[in-house]
Amino acid sequence: MDSFGIQHYEAFLLASIALNLTPGLDTFYILTRSGREGHTVGMAAALGINAGCIVHTLAAVLGISAILMTSALAFSVLKYLGAAYLAWIGLRMLLSKGSTRQPTQTRGKGLGAAFRQGMLTNVLNPKVALFFLAFLPQFVSMHAAHPQLGLLLLGLSFIGTGLAWSTVLALMGGRINRLLTTRPRFGQGMDRLCGTVLLAFGVKLALQQRS
Repeated sequence: MDSFGIQHYEAFLLASIALNLTPGLDTFYILTRSGREGHTVGMAAALGINAGCIVHTLAAVLGISAILMTSALAFSVLKYLGAAYLAWIGLRMLLSKGSTRQPTQTRGKGLGAAFRQGMLTNVLNPKVALFFLAFLPQFVSMHAAHPQLGLLLLGLSFIGTGLAWSTVLALMGGRINRLLTTRPRFGQGMDRLCGTVLLAFGVKLALQQRS
């Protein structure tokens, strides 16, 4: 660890666990997908979200995320793309006329759609990019021989704790799915609720300011 400049690794892991346990868009999205389509689809969504975290980790290591901090235009473009994508998913859920026997078409079909949407909701959020850029360097000495590798290892450690919690969420959502199969009308109501919340997340993202 010394050659990578990593400092206070135990404190970093504790902070990572606490941050991953904090409810947010990722938590809600995984529960939504697994609740309506089963824990396997929920796991695909979780893998997509964590794949997005890998993108943000690499961006922080390469210094690409710094562009978002210094460029108001780059931040705004990514922010509005992310907000529009969330709003699009939310509106499709709100306006759908899903069957009472199977999940609606609003989220796309199969594992690929869950993975892709999970990844995009994460990658297109500039606040997540800035979080990785600000959080990881606090635990790495830039005077080390290989600080970039230190940042990469911390990012992967954060993703590891996040994936573990995401797996728990997907399994929890699977239990909800079994309930919905016996109460299809409740499932349609859940689609409306989830669509509203995703739309609200999109609006919130659009209103966020670069700090």
